[in-house]
Amino acid sequence: MKNQIPESTIARLSIYLRLLEELEREKTATIRSSEIANLSGLTAAQVRKDLAYFGQFGVRGQGYAVPLLKKKISQTLGVHQSCKTIILGAGNLGQALSSYRGFHKEGFDIVALFDIAADKIKQKETATPIYDLSELQNFVQKNKVGIAVLAVPVQAAQDAAIQVVEAGITSILNFAPVDLAVPNNVHVRNVDLATELITLAYYSKS
Repeated sequence: MKNQIPESTIARLSIYLRLLEELEREKTATIRSSEIANLSGLTAAQVRKDLAYFGQFGVRGQGYAVPLLKKKISQTLGVHQSCKTIILGAGNLGQALSSYRGFHKEGFDIVALFDIAADKIKQKETATPIYDLSELQNFVQKNKVGIAVLAVPVQAAQDAAIQVVEAGITSILNFAPVDLAVPNNVHVRNVDLATELITLAYYSKS
C-alpha cells in the first residue's frame, strides 16, 4: 500500500495521525471529513481523497471512527510498532536528538549514535550508546535498523549517506544543508534549520 500512495498524501497522513491521537485523548469517538479538514487546514475533498486509500469504512452522516482510522493510518505509516533508528553524528545536535523523548512516544526507538570520534565522545554521559562509525554495517544488520538520521557536518553528509545505504538502510532524515546523491530506492527527507530560521526572520521584521 505504501508504494501506491503519493508522497504528498503520506505527508498529510502524518498530520491526520497527530490530530487523531489528540482526539482519542479527548475521548472523541467519531469525526467527519469536514471536521478533519477544518482542524488540519485542508479541504474536505482532499481529506476524503486521502482517506479513500483505506477503503470506504466511514459511515455516512457519522464520519470515521477515530480509533479505527488512527489504527489504519498508523499501520500504513509503519508507526504501529517500534522502528529502530540510529543517528550519525554524536555532536551537540546528535545527542540532543537522541535525548528527545517524543521520538519513543511516536514509535521511534533511537538505539545508537555513530561518530568517527566515538572514543572521545564516549567520555560524556549519554543515555544512548555511541559506536565508532566502522561498526555501522554490522550493527544495522544485527539490529534490523530501519531509519538513519544524519546530524553530521555538511562536508561529511554524502559519505555518511553512502555508508548508511551500503549498510542496508533506505530511509534517511538529513539535517545537513546539502542534497544527497542516493539510489532511487532510498528515501531522503531534508531538514534545513538555517533556511527555516531565515524564513522566520522575514516574518519577524517589525
